[in-house]
Amino acid sequence: MLTDPFPSSLGLRPDTRPATVVTVSNTHPNHSSWDEVSGSPKVFDAPGEYEFSGVSVRGVMTSLAPGAAIEHRSVAYTIEIDRVNVCHLGDITVPLTPQQVDELAPVDILLLPTGGSCTLELDQTLQAMQDLNPKIVIPMHHKIEGVDLPIQGVEVFLRRMGLDDVEPQGRLVVTSTNLPADRRVVLLSPSARQA
Repeated sequence: MLTDPFPSSLGLRPDTRPATVVTVSNTHPNHSSWDEVSGSPKVFDAPGEYEFSGVSVRGVMTSLAPGAAIEHRSVAYTIEIDRVNVCHLGDITVPLTPQQVDELAPVDILLLPTGGSCTLELDQTLQAMQDLNPKIVIPMHHKIEGVDLPIQGVEVFLRRMGLDDVEPQGRLVVTSTNLPADRRVVLLSPSARQA
């Protein structure tokens, strides 16, 4: 399963393992380079409900200003694998409506954009997190070494959450039976390497 595959031109080497399912939140090349993904994945790039190879995917339109071209839309996905619901908010730019929250729920793990700039501002990000009420929050779409994009580092989000001692992890293993009782923020180490 792969979400928003980035191109090698971004300055990082993408993971070369083959994917079975790919979700694309928007058409920007930094989020839609599925043609560089190994294997022959099934690609979901629009709102709707999908099932493929034991994976259930629900896409919800989150950003499309009135009169805007479809290229400027963003789709959030809830992906159910082995009774665990992972929500990838993609490049969300406007706050979620109550209806969108209901369509994305339930959320066990939330992949939350925390870098601002072309996504939600921090207060809106925190509100989306509260509304979706996940057990685990994984910050994403923030500044990392080797990528020169005008977004802020994850430390801004962590400070706002009152977290000073979050150490990046290389891997996170979650099952439906080991989800924490209280919300937990997990910072993952980037798996892509500088090109």
